[in-house]
Amino acid sequence: MAGRTGCRTGRTNGRTKVRGRDVERRLGATELGAELGERATLVQFSSAFCRPCGATRRTLAQVADMVDGVAHVEIDAEERLSLVRELDILRTPTVLVLDAGGRIVRRASGQPRKADVIAALGEAV
Repeated sequence: MAGRTGCRTGRTNGRTKVRGRDVERRLGATELGAELGERATLVQFSSAFCRPCGATRRTLAQVADMVDGVAHVEIDAEERLSLVRELDILRTPTVLVLDAGGRIVRRASGQPRKADVIAALGEAV
C-alpha cells in the first residue's frame, strides 16, 4: 500500500485542464514581465530547485520554436509570489497556455508532455 500514495498525482501530473476560475482571467506583458506571443503564450512557473522545471523549459521552448507566433515565458515563482498567489499556483512547474489576448485557456500542474502542450495550443490559436 505504501507505494500507492502517489498514484492519483501520477495520473494527473502534467495534464492540461481548464479551470472555471481561469476562464475570464487575462494576463498581459505587465504581469508577465515579457511580451505576449502573437498567437499564444506558454507561461511556465518554476523554482530554483525544481528538477522537472528544466525538462519543462526544454519542452516548451521546442514547442514555441515549432509553432509560429508562440512565445515561451518563464517566471521564477519565488520572485513573483504575489502573482503565484493570485493565480493559485500550488507547485512547480505549472504551465499556463494563453491565447493571443492573454486569456488563460489551459493549465498544467507538473511536467507536461509535448503532445499535450501542442494539443492545448490548438485551443489557444
